[in-house]
Amino acid sequence: MAGVLAAGDGAVLSHASAAALWGYLRPIRGPVQVTVAAAARRESRSGLQIHRSRTLAPHHLTRRHGIAVTTPARTIADIRGTVEPYLFRRALRQAELAGHSVPHLDLVKRSRSDLELLFLALCDAHAIPRPLVNHRVAGRRVDFFWAERRVAVETDSWEYHRGSVALEDDHARDLALRARGIAVRRYTGAQLEAAPDAVAADLREVLGPAS
Repeated sequence: MAGVLAAGDGAVLSHASAAALWGYLRPIRGPVQVTVAAAARRESRSGLQIHRSRTLAPHHLTRRHGIAVTTPARTIADIRGTVEPYLFRRALRQAELAGHSVPHLDLVKRSRSDLELLFLALCDAHAIPRPLVNHRVAGRRVDFFWAERRVAVETDSWEYHRGSVALEDDHARDLALRARGIAVRRYTGAQLEAAPDAVAADLREVLGPAS
C-alpha cells in the first residue's frame, strides 16, 4: 500500500506487484510497480516503478485488502511480455484456478512455443542431448524425438485436456507409437517448471546410457 500511496492520487498497484497481491506470483524483488494515467504528472522515486497508461479505465481497477490494484484481467494483460514466459504461464494458471476472469483464450497461444523453449532449456541444463523438434514419426508428429534411442516426448500445456476427446486421442497416439517400438513420455508444463530434476532423471532412465 505504501508504494501506491507514494505514487499519489489515481495510482494503482500493477504488473508483477499486482500479480503478487492477487496471489498469482510470489513477490518479485525490485521496485513496487504502479500504473497511473498517461496525463498524470508523477516523479520517479527510489523503490517505485511508474507505468503510464492511456488505456487505464475504471473497469480495470478494483481494491484488494484495501489496496487500489488492477483487476485480474488487466493484471494478466500487463505482465504479458514483462516477466519470464514460465512466470506468465504460472500467473495465468493461478488466476484461472482462483476462478478469476482473465483473457486466456488469446494469451495462451504462446504456450506451445514457450513449452518448447522450456523443455530444450531443461535438456541443456541437465546435459541431455537435444532431440529433434516437431518431428514426424510413423506418420505422427511428436514434440520431441531421439531417433537413435527411439524415444518420443510430448509436452502438455496447463490448459490441456479440457475434454475427454483430446485425452482419448493422445492415448491412441501413444499406443500407436509404442506399437512401433517407440518409448513415449509425456510431461506437463507444470512438471517442467516445478520438478525439472525429476523430469531429467526420468528422461535419462528411458534414454539409457550416453553413447
